[in-house]
Amino acid sequence: MKHHSLIANKIKTLTELIAFVNQQKQLGQTIVFTNGCFDILHKGHVDYLSQAADKGNCLIVGVNTDESVKRLGKSPSRPIQDEAARAYLIAALESVSAVILFNQDTPLELITAIIPNVLVKGADYTPEEIVGYFTVIQNGGKVETIHFIDGYSTSAIEKKIKGS
Repeated sequence: MKHHSLIANKIKTLTELIAFVNQQKQLGQTIVFTNGCFDILHKGHVDYLSQAADKGNCLIVGVNTDESVKRLGKSPSRPIQDEAARAYLIAALESVSAVILFNQDTPLELITAIIPNVLVKGADYTPEEIVGYFTVIQNGGKVETIHFIDGYSTSAIEKKIKGS
C-alpha cells in the first residue's frame, strides 16, 4: 500500500473506529486515547503523542473539528489549518494508530464509545479533571497526564508569526 493510502486509512469514522478498536482489543492490545486541536503540528505535539503511544499498543487521537475549535475560544484566527489537514498530519505520525474528527465540545462521546484502556491528557490537568475520567476508571482503565515541553505551543508559534 502506498504511503498516502496508509495515512488516509488511519482517519476513521465513528463506525470504523469502533470496529478497529474492538478488533485491537480482541488481539489483546492496550488502547490509548487522547485528543486536541493540533492546529500547527510542532515538536511539543510529536513528543506528547509519542509519550502517549508508549502507554499502550494502539494510540487513538481525537481531533477537534474546525467548528469545535472555534467554540473553544482560542484566538479568532484559529484554527489556522482546516480539520482535514490537521487530521492528515496527525495520521502521518508513526506513533498514531487511528484518528477521528469530533465536533462535540468534549470527546466524552468518543471515550464512551471506545472505552480506552488508558486516557491521556497534558499535565495542565489533574487526572480527575480530564473529561472521560470516570468512564475509563469505572471500566478498569487508567487516566494519566504527560508534561509538555516548555516553549512549544501553537499559541506561541502564532504570536511569533504575527510578530514577524
